[in-house]
Amino acid sequence: MALRPSLTPTARTAAVVFALAAGLTAASIVIDASDGPGGPGGSGGQDAARALHPAAARYEQLSGDGLARQIDAMQTHLRAEPKDAESWAGLGSAYVEQARTSGDPTRYPQADKAFARSLSLEPRDNDVALAGRASLAAARHDFRGALRDADKALKVNSYSQGALAVRVDALVELGRYKDAYTAAEKADSLRPGIPVFTRLAYVHELRGDPAGARRVLLRAQDSATSPSDIAYVSTALGQLAWSQGEYEAARRAYGTALRAVPDYLPALEGRGRTSVADGRQKAGIRDLEAVVRRYPLPAELAALGEAYEARGDRSKARGQYSVVDTWIALARANGVATDLDSALVAADHGDVKEALKAARAEWDRRHTVHTADALAWALHRNGKDEDALKYAKDAAEPGYRNAAFLYHRGVIEKSLGDDGPARRHLKAALDLNPGFSPTGARAAKAALKELGATR
Repeated sequence: MALRPSLTPTARTAAVVFALAAGLTAASIVIDASDGPGGPGGSGGQDAARALHPAAARYEQLSGDGLARQIDAMQTHLRAEPKDAESWAGLGSAYVEQARTSGDPTRYPQADKAFARSLSLEPRDNDVALAGRASLAAARHDFRGALRDADKALKVNSYSQGALAVRVDALVELGRYKDAYTAAEKADSLRPGIPVFTRLAYVHELRGDPAGARRVLLRAQDSATSPSDIAYVSTALGQLAWSQGEYEAARRAYGTALRAVPDYLPALEGRGRTSVADGRQKAGIRDLEAVVRRYPLPAELAALGEAYEARGDRSKARGQYSVVDTWIALARANGVATDLDSALVAADHGDVKEALKAARAEWDRRHTVHTADALAWALHRNGKDEDALKYAKDAAEPGYRNAAFLYHRGVIEKSLGDDGPARRHLKAALDLNPGFSPTGARAAKAALKELGATR
């Protein structure tokens, strides 16, 4: 049973909960116990929940049934060998990946128990379980916990690619961008490879260097040989191109990814967003619907909802936004911090007071460009523009240029009567990525028209 955008609200809620619990798609992640100088290349895993944020590590694409069979095999083995600490850690990592790739957060408590069992059997020198537990913490958005466990794993094995990768992710998500760059450079010197290259590229992008990010991703592309690696790196290149408004380059990259792994969801989503951005709404919505049927997470649901809204179908759009609330409730019940998801969707499509409450809670936990932008926009939506402008400026502090952030800042400045800066930032948003959001881009053009300016 899959989520269908046309379901009634009650049926839709039941469908999405079923889909989340069933785990409609999956991929496996293997954290190699032999990580080390000259050891086999392990594949640490990280948060792939938001399309292909470079916090995702290399993984081998499997069907949902394939990962389920892998889990069944490990469970069978552990019933016969219950003191196998390494297999308990492997089972925990498989649960994390099943939760991450299916959007089903109910697997996280099971992963937690598996890592705890592994560590109880082998409390010392168990870098595999520690790196896995770090990945679990990151997937739950507990980035301080992720950093703590990654550091513990690296004390045991300084060459653990999984721990090195999660450490970069945690530092990025805590807003410690200089430390993240240093960590990514160190990881590149110790264990160069696709998981590290993609993280290093993302840090370059956050520092306002998309050209540097592209150079690193091309380096990753040169080393990609398996279909899953080709799909993963090509999708990262597509996302970078899309963020710079280079839609043809993005489309080519997503095409490469989908030829390597047909129905690869991050590439399908990217192709859908690109099609919507450059006016091919029917094709874009078709791709986004296919993604949401298998991967009903907040960012994807909101993207489809905005595509419907731009097409004039407000009823279907509201249906997608309502499912976000269902996912957030289920995720919270399974230990996932969801305030950033709540703030981003609610500010535009829900209760603005709840959006501000969630954004403030997330800002209290971590100061990043994304939490700064979310708080700025929630403050604006609640009529607190003077406070909002401070956070909008914080969102650009490391040099990061994001069209949605520029749009938010321009709208806030317009509300304050700062017409010159407002025109500059609204124009910059549309110049950078003219289709950054089907609803936001339209609003940016309308605001510029009110200000007597054109793109």
